[in-house]
Amino acid sequence: MNDLRSSRVASQVIRSVTIFSLSITLAAAQSGHPTPPPPPPGAKSIKCAGRPVSQLEDVTTASGIAFTHTSDPSKRYIVESMSGGVVLIDYDRDGWPDIYFTNAPTVEMATKGAKSLGVLYHNNHDGTFTDATVKSGLTTSCFGMGGAVGDYNNDGWPDLYETCLGGNVLYRNNGDGTFTDVTAKAGVADGRWSTGAAFGDYDGDGFVDLMVVNYVDFHLDDLPGFGSAPFCKYRGIDVQCGPRGLRGAGDSLFHNNGDGTFTDVSKTAGVNDATGYYGLGVVWADFNNTGKPDIYIANDSTPKYLYKNLGNGKFQDVGLESGTAVSDDGSEQASMGIALGDYNHTGRPSISVTNFSDENDLLYRNEGDWNFKEVSYAAGIALPSLPWVKWGTAFVDVDNDGWVDLIAVSGHVYPQVDSLPSGGGYREPKLLNLNQKDGTFCDASEEAGPALKERRVSRGLAIGDLFNDGNMDIVIGDIDGAPMLLRNLGIPGRHWVSFELAGTKSNRLALNGRISIVAGGVTQTDEVHSGGSYLSQNDLRIHFGLGASDKIQSVTIHWPSGRVETLNNLVVDKYYSVLEGQGIVPSEKIRPQPQKK
Repeated sequence: MNDLRSSRVASQVIRSVTIFSLSITLAAAQSGHPTPPPPPPGAKSIKCAGRPVSQLEDVTTASGIAFTHTSDPSKRYIVESMSGGVVLIDYDRDGWPDIYFTNAPTVEMATKGAKSLGVLYHNNHDGTFTDATVKSGLTTSCFGMGGAVGDYNNDGWPDLYETCLGGNVLYRNNGDGTFTDVTAKAGVADGRWSTGAAFGDYDGDGFVDLMVVNYVDFHLDDLPGFGSAPFCKYRGIDVQCGPRGLRGAGDSLFHNNGDGTFTDVSKTAGVNDATGYYGLGVVWADFNNTGKPDIYIANDSTPKYLYKNLGNGKFQDVGLESGTAVSDDGSEQASMGIALGDYNHTGRPSISVTNFSDENDLLYRNEGDWNFKEVSYAAGIALPSLPWVKWGTAFVDVDNDGWVDLIAVSGHVYPQVDSLPSGGGYREPKLLNLNQKDGTFCDASEEAGPALKERRVSRGLAIGDLFNDGNMDIVIGDIDGAPMLLRNLGIPGRHWVSFELAGTKSNRLALNGRISIVAGGVTQTDEVHSGGSYLSQNDLRIHFGLGASDKIQSVTIHWPSGRVETLNNLVVDKYYSVLEGQGIVPSEKIRPQPQKK
C-alpha cells in the first residue's frame, strides 16, 4: 500500500506541476481560467425519478429579512466579487438559530471611507426575524467576507469571528444580547485579505484555536487596472484581475492561550502556506477518527491542503498523498467551498469541493487510513456542476431518509460574461443532488421547487433547522442583492433527531465532537464543525434524518476530550441536549442564563 501511495504521489506531483505550468502559460496568453480537459467517456448526469423530493420554498420576504448586499454592478476588482458569507449563530441561546449576513462596500466606497455593515437577524420563533444589528453591537466597520462561530472563552456564549480585507474582527458574546469587539486584546486581526475561518481545539486543552485562510495580497491603495494584463481577461474580454498574476497572502493559525488572547503559531505548526496559494474555504475535521482534528483548505487555482494533526502542535500536509489536493487526473482547480459528510455510512467524513465553471465539483470518498478516492463522475455530481461557478455547499439530509444529500449554490464572478455568446451567464441556478444510497447521487435541482431554478449571483450557504420542525433549511447569501431563506417543507412520515452538545472537559461548544447513531439497522455519523461551506457557518446542532425508523437503538458520542458516552433507546422527532459526563439534560442546563445589561 505504501508503495502504491508513493507511486500515486509521485505521479500526481509530476502531473500537477506540469498542468500548473501549462495553466499559467495559458493564463498569461489568454485567461485566468484555462479550459480544463473534457469529461471522461460515458460521463452522465443521473436525474431523480420515482422518489419524493422535498420542496424548498423561498420565504425570505415573509420572514422579514430585508438585507441587501452592497454591490458594484461592474465588479472591476476581484475583492468586489468574493463577499457574501452567511453565519447561523444562536447568539442568545434560546434554541433558535439566528442569522448574520456579512457585507462589504464597493472599492469606491471604501476609498472614501464609506461603510457597509453586516446585519444580524434575531429568530422570533414564529417564522419571522427582526434586525438586531445595532442593538447587538455588531457594528465594527470592515470590508467583510465571511465568518465562523466558536466559544473562545468557554463561557457558554457563542462568539463570532468575521473575516475581512485589511483586518478581521472577533466579537465576544456578552450574554445579554450584545457583542464587544475584542480583536485588539485577543490579537487575531491578521490584517491581510482573509476569507475562510474556523475554530477547533487542535491540542486538546479545552480551548478552541482559530485557523484563518487568506486569499491574495490586495491593497486598496494599489489597485490592478481592469483588463490591464493577460491575466485580466476571460475568453477574450476584459475582466477584473486575479487571482492568477497576484501574490498569495499566506494563512494563520492562532493558538488560544486560555486567557482571552491568542498567539500566531502558523509557521511553527507548519500551516502558514509558505507557497502562497489562494485560500478560500477551511474546516477542521477528524478525518481518520484519531481524536485529533485536522485541517482541510480549499485553494483557488492551486492545490488544496489537507493538514494531518500530528498531535505535537505540528501539522503535515498530506494533500497529494491522500488524494485530496487535486483531481483524479492531477489537475488543480479553482476551489471555493467545502462540504463534509459520511454520505456512504462508513463512519468517516468524505469531502466535496465546489469549483469554477468548466471544472466539476469534486467528491473525495474517504477510504480510511488517510486515503481518499476521487469519485465525482462515478457518483453523478460532476456533470451537472460543469456549466456553473459554484461556491457555498453542504451535505444535508433534506428529505430525512437517513442519507445525506448535497447542495451547492452558484454565480459567476464576471458580469461581463453576459456579453459572450456561450456559457452559463452571470446569474446562475443552484444544485441539489439526492443520495441514492448506493454511492451515487441523482440531480433534483429542477424538482425541488422554483427557488433553486431562480438565477442569482450566490456565494455563501448555511444549513440549519430555523423553524425547529425537524426539517433542515437553507440560507443563501447573494453578492448582488438580497439573500434567500429556503424553508424545507419536508416529506410526510419521515422521522428525525437532533443533538446539541456541551463540553465540560472538552471545549464548551464541543467542536469536533463526533456522534454515531444506530436506527433501523443503519449507522450514521456526523461531527460538530465550525466554518466550512464558503465563508459560512452552519447551525452547530447535529441533525439526522431517520426515514421510517421510529426508535433510536443507540447513540455514541466521542467527545473532543477523549471521553466516550453511549445513550440507548431514544425517542425520535426530538431535540436532545447532552452535557459531557452527564448525558441527556434539560436544555437550560447546557445554555447559560442571560446576563443583565
